[in-house]
Amino acid sequence: MTKSCDGKVAIVTGASSGIGRATALLLASEGAAIVVGARRHKELEALVSEIEDRRGRAKAVVGDATQEAFARDLVNCARSEFGGLDMAVNAAGTLGPMGPVIDLERGTWDDVIATNLTSAYLAAKHQIPAMLERGAGSIVFVSSFVGYTAAMPGVAAYAASKAGMIGLMKTLAVEYGSQGIRSNALLPGGTQTAMADIMADTEEMQEFVREMHALKRISTPREQAAAALFLASDASSFVTGSAMLVDGGVSISKT
Repeated sequence: MTKSCDGKVAIVTGASSGIGRATALLLASEGAAIVVGARRHKELEALVSEIEDRRGRAKAVVGDATQEAFARDLVNCARSEFGGLDMAVNAAGTLGPMGPVIDLERGTWDDVIATNLTSAYLAAKHQIPAMLERGAGSIVFVSSFVGYTAAMPGVAAYAASKAGMIGLMKTLAVEYGSQGIRSNALLPGGTQTAMADIMADTEEMQEFVREMHALKRISTPREQAAAALFLASDASSFVTGSAMLVDGGVSISKT
């Protein structure tokens, strides 16, 4: 039976945990050869072993998503190990310390912008040429509903970086669409990740977050990975420039 990513090569950043990890596992299960990237070596090696145990193909590149050399190394690995690059899911990100803007240190602002937004620019800068070599490609950025359809107090840098990612995505869509490169953003709602646990660190807060969603629950990483697979694969062949909400209705719920 043909799988949706047979013969494809993918990069997934932020792959050591959360949505990135779930996405790497799903893409591999759908036949893609995967280059996974993150800062944590032990977690990446465990992920590669899990993919290989399921008869998938994967390589790990350890590094810092804010550094251009890391973006270059990921693409070079995809070329040398698997012959090129067809799709990328850029999921590296950080929340940063929470608090009001007037208490936000400049260094914290710079760190969050670099990790979330600058890393997306660097990734695309090196991924697009490799995709052009293949004649087509798909880039997915993991953004957020925060800063797009809703505002939340205490996360100004996070919201600004995730909103900026959508602007970057739309520009890439019009710059490279005629050359076969699609660019989209995935906007998750509340998802059960370590970052979510930081934002809602008590049972009372977790219940409040669940109730914000029309579905009255939050997402699993696997549910977000399924949406990332749709955007990365040919299933979304006529979708580009889209900020796709996968948010359980949090953007429209008033109850």
